[in-house]
Amino acid sequence: MTDHYDALETRDPAAREEVFFARLPDFLRMATEKAPGWAEQLSGADLTDVRDRAALARLPILRKSDLMARQAAHPPLGGYATKEPGHLNRLFMSPGPIYDCDGSDRDWWLVARALFAAGIREGDIVHNCFAYHLTPAGHMFETGAQALGCAVIPAGTGNTEMQIDAIAHLKPAAYSGTPDYLKILLDAAEAAGKDASSIKRALVSGGALFPSMREDYANRGVHVRQCYGTADLGIVAYESQAMEGMIVSEDMIVEIVTPGTGDPVAPGDVGEIVVTSLNSDYPMIRFATGDMSAVMEGTSPCGRTNMRIKGWMGRADQRVKVKGMFVDPAQIAAVARRHPQLGRVRLVVTRDGDRDAMTLKAEVGVVPDGFAASVAGTLRAETKLGGEIAFVEPGSLPNDGQVIADERDYDA
Repeated sequence: MTDHYDALETRDPAAREEVFFARLPDFLRMATEKAPGWAEQLSGADLTDVRDRAALARLPILRKSDLMARQAAHPPLGGYATKEPGHLNRLFMSPGPIYDCDGSDRDWWLVARALFAAGIREGDIVHNCFAYHLTPAGHMFETGAQALGCAVIPAGTGNTEMQIDAIAHLKPAAYSGTPDYLKILLDAAEAAGKDASSIKRALVSGGALFPSMREDYANRGVHVRQCYGTADLGIVAYESQAMEGMIVSEDMIVEIVTPGTGDPVAPGDVGEIVVTSLNSDYPMIRFATGDMSAVMEGTSPCGRTNMRIKGWMGRADQRVKVKGMFVDPAQIAAVARRHPQLGRVRLVVTRDGDRDAMTLKAEVGVVPDGFAASVAGTLRAETKLGGEIAFVEPGSLPNDGQVIADERDYDA
């Protein structure tokens, strides 16, 4: 069994940088010629001069809010794709809304490398529990597993009883999905007397893998690794068996910048993750993810030589991921607009056992009959997630501008 997916992973770091930046000027020229969104975004920049990180850092940042605004003005993809929509493979809609796409290239989302680093190998069966409906995660991990040479059970989310029947019969070697849903499956299988012991490896994303959760899985004989990615980029970084930080994917340049400025931080400092991806169908150039991290010194003991980041360290904005779905302050504001009786509102995200939970706290004077159920229905309609409603006295919520409070303990 080889330790690395390919020879790219063990290149000299300087050689990797040289190859990337030798390609970048031609790639930028292609993006601006074929995608009007990038022509506008990069107008005035000397693209022939972008041959190192310092020159890259002089290009403008593209934020999710900018992407959403341009998609609204220039549907469907804001002019950032280099192909017409009908010549792409799939089109997606994620909460926000943000629209994304994929192409037909093998491992378009760069998932196979992360699966391999998690110990998943050709010939394994992967039980894929990422959602397939409208959002891209299910297809991301399925195509990555297929590129690795694995068979895939397209389980998606929900239907837990059917899923544990499928696991007991088909005996997958690996799981892909959100961290907490694996526990739901294993607990349900145990309660039903079904055999889920075939699952020995897992690659998870879309939520926090808490240390206690990872330990619980290890005690059950399941070795879990995590990866970090977005629907706009694919897999940005992934854990290896060394479990020392996350290793950046080979076709991406990651910068850590001061939030709000786009200026690179000092080595080791925490800042916002900004990614440049050399995807010829859907380029992303200095795309600000809104997630925080920091660069780790040195290279991984596993032998992979690319940059390492410390993993997810919070949000540069107030967007949070709940059960694998982003919740944006704009969505909470939309709930408040639909119910004028509400005063100040705050969404509080916590953990209920091993699951994410959210409670919308809202100031209201008089609470009519059925009002809580009505607000809960609006919350679900706006976020596609269920949550509790807690009414509080007017003036009792802090006047600090915080719309979403993430109170999960990431060290527990």
